[in-house]
Amino acid sequence: MNIEAYFKVTYGLYVVSSANGGKLNGYVSNTVFQVTAEPPQIAIACSKNNLTTSLIEQSKTFAISVLEKETSAEIIGTFGYKSGKDADKFSNVQFKTGKTGAPILLDNAIAYFECEAVQVMDVGSHLLFIGKVVDNALLNANAEPLTYAFYREVRKGKAPKNAPTYIDPEKLKPLLTSDKVLEHYCTACGYVYHPEEGDSNSGIEPGTSFEDLPDTWVCPVCGAEKSDFAKRE
Repeated sequence: MNIEAYFKVTYGLYVVSSANGGKLNGYVSNTVFQVTAEPPQIAIACSKNNLTTSLIEQSKTFAISVLEKETSAEIIGTFGYKSGKDADKFSNVQFKTGKTGAPILLDNAIAYFECEAVQVMDVGSHLLFIGKVVDNALLNANAEPLTYAFYREVRKGKAPKNAPTYIDPEKLKPLLTSDKVLEHYCTACGYVYHPEEGDSNSGIEPGTSFEDLPDTWVCPVCGAEKSDFAKRE
């Protein structure tokens, strides 16, 4: 089986969010697509392990924020690689509460849709929700949307573990690692570790080589483990 073939299937990148009982959460998704025009309906695939999935099941509503091409690593890290069970993802971002009560991410968003879930299908590791669009808005007509191809090929990112397109990093390392090594970068969010700067947030002093980082060290942007870093020239 050729792993590269899967990367030729095109996707966008979005933040899917929902709320219930005062709890807000959202996650980065690359599985969002329109299924009908009249009435307008959009489908999303949500991992059964995601907190947002349970919020959608309970509230029957969700929102989709379309991310711009230059979306910050902080947004990707917060919504793509942190768990809402451990962190309040909306505490340090701009958002608004939609008509359905779902939180709508505004930071780095170029458009959004609010949906009422009208159908759900169990597809194994994920639930496929079909949502009827009840509201939407165009926030930035001039910005380009972030695609998974750009995220992977240019920003060197990868899908989170709960994404439908996730592939074990061990299978990806031969594709991402070059013979001439100049830097170590996070395959999850693209963060580059600079030895001359260290990582003050984790108590890593300037001048510390990547090899000398403790095995417990994690990416300061998305929380990926040291073993998820790769080398490139």
